[in-house]
Amino acid sequence: MQSFNGTVSPFFIIVASLLLSCSQSRLSDARVQYTAGEYDAAIRTYRGLYRSTPRDQHALRGVISFEMAENYRSLNQSAGAVTAYGNAIRFAYPDTTMFLRYAQMLHREGRYSTAAGAYRRYLQLRPGDGVAVSGLRGTELAQEWSLSPARYEVWRMDLFNSGRAEFSPMLAHKDRVLYFTSSGEDALGETESPVTGLKYNDLFISSKNSRGEWQKPKRLQSEINTVFDEGTPSITRDGDRMFYSSSSVWSDHPNATQIYHSRRINGVWAAGQPLQIMGGDSLSVFAHPAVSPSGRYLFFVSDMPGGHGGKDIWRVIITQTGEVLHMENLGPEINTSENEMFPYVRNDSTLYFSSDGHPGMGGLDLFKAEKSHDSDRWKVSNLQAPLNSAADDFGITFEQDGESGFFSSNRSDVRGHDHLYSFALREIKTEVEGFVVDREDKFISGASLSVIGSDGSQLRLTTNSEGEYCFEAGRGVDYLFMATAEGFLNKKQLLRTSNAERDTAYYVDFEMTPYDKPVILEHIFYDFNRATLRPESKEELDELVALLNDHPEISIELTAHADRKGGDEYNRVLSLHRSRSVVAYLTSRGIEGKRLKASGEGKTEPKRVDSAIASGYDFLKEGDLLTDDYIQQLPPEQQEVADQINRRTEFRVLDNRFLTP
Repeated sequence: MQSFNGTVSPFFIIVASLLLSCSQSRLSDARVQYTAGEYDAAIRTYRGLYRSTPRDQHALRGVISFEMAENYRSLNQSAGAVTAYGNAIRFAYPDTTMFLRYAQMLHREGRYSTAAGAYRRYLQLRPGDGVAVSGLRGTELAQEWSLSPARYEVWRMDLFNSGRAEFSPMLAHKDRVLYFTSSGEDALGETESPVTGLKYNDLFISSKNSRGEWQKPKRLQSEINTVFDEGTPSITRDGDRMFYSSSSVWSDHPNATQIYHSRRINGVWAAGQPLQIMGGDSLSVFAHPAVSPSGRYLFFVSDMPGGHGGKDIWRVIITQTGEVLHMENLGPEINTSENEMFPYVRNDSTLYFSSDGHPGMGGLDLFKAEKSHDSDRWKVSNLQAPLNSAADDFGITFEQDGESGFFSSNRSDVRGHDHLYSFALREIKTEVEGFVVDREDKFISGASLSVIGSDGSQLRLTTNSEGEYCFEAGRGVDYLFMATAEGFLNKKQLLRTSNAERDTAYYVDFEMTPYDKPVILEHIFYDFNRATLRPESKEELDELVALLNDHPEISIELTAHADRKGGDEYNRVLSLHRSRSVVAYLTSRGIEGKRLKASGEGKTEPKRVDSAIASGYDFLKEGDLLTDDYIQQLPPEQQEVADQINRRTEFRVLDNRFLTP
């Protein structure tokens, strides 16, 4: 341990020694429990010692706070650890690493901004420390991932969870049975583990009934379960062999953990036998076995010599008789100086595991490692929220087909107890919807839409009474739409959907052009008392050009109308010249003149108010005819509006007899 500047003050050592001598017996008791891994028992002792220590004995309180924090950290009780480390810092406990642990516990509590500040403070003391750099990066990524979670949906599985701890689920027997570890009330033995303060773990199972519903779990009836710890099961694809962790309590090494294997005979799991790894090394941890789908490889976790620090993931070849061959460490792409644990082998090139060494959201995060086909290198990615949280997330298992399964997490549990969660990958929804309307914005019910996709899909849709249609589309697909309705020209549209992994809605509306009645061209303007088109008219006319290009088989008649002012003959000639100006513009845009006919009606055909016009002017009713007599009874400002409506240019589709020269 080092002070903040790398040295410990001699005065601090003298004072601390004197103070420690006053409470040596009780502090030594707590340290014995701590060293033995009896963290829960040690915390109770440290708490009592802290309360009985006078407030002015800062040095002793700093020692007790730091060592208590280490026990909280070992039990994943980050809230208690944050408080205890904070007290140790306040009492100037002389250990640089304390600032790193404090940052990590804040990180685990999801207090990302505060944790980032604590990491930076530690990096001032230890510039370039890899663990702190990774942690700081994790706080930045966690905030991004929280704002934009992945497509997984997560549910807490209360059917499986007790008031204690459940973790490391494993689907087996064609996904109809779930094995998991539990310290629930039905676990064997009555003794509480001094490590966790809970009963020792046993293996439990839940099965699906004939309707595919999970049933209430029960303890596995097998000699595998003992009065001590068993857990983290992994079962071969054929369901005949199981590998699991077992921790016995020995007088000389109270928490030795080994991997055992068992065979299923006549539907019953036989008593497990220890797997011999590293010649029976009893000083290292061997745990969290994960057998590959082929049964050839066994992945596991160990802190044995030769790793990268903390607990690493290793792999061996395993024979049918349980003989271990060719052991290898998975290397620095997966293993860090911290802990990599709880492997799960999806297939020959995909491994899932948990780590607190790679940048993550806090505590243990779930990661996916994929091996490329042309090399032995692993590409590691964080599974992000919501599978990961600020707490510990680990022990994932997938259904054989699909992106759903179970995992364990101690999120939302202040005691740090683990519980089981289910998850499923939510499908990306790409929806297309729209309306089919006429040129007056009236819905067209019963319109037909043919939709052809570049992925080979073909759809035939019909609009409802509100003129609506909708369908679920594919991502990254080009679609060709063709809308048809009786009395209207066909309308074609194109759509390309995005390949982005997010829900997307597209709106493709169709405005259909009738061929049995005139259509007003909106926004057609002329200079006063002249037939010259104004520039702002050309946008509307360009849309008419597009319509004519889409339908080369039709011809149209363009008719201009005048208002009630002026003489009949004058207005007829002016309106004819205006319609001819429109024809001239269309021919200049490449439309053949023989497809166009110009006429001028002057003021002889006043406009009858339709629903679209009536909806825009509250003084007009649908069906009103805007004659001279009708307009004269209106107030002056309303007369101007009515005259403007009468001054219009329309087109209508001509049938084949008008196409002849």
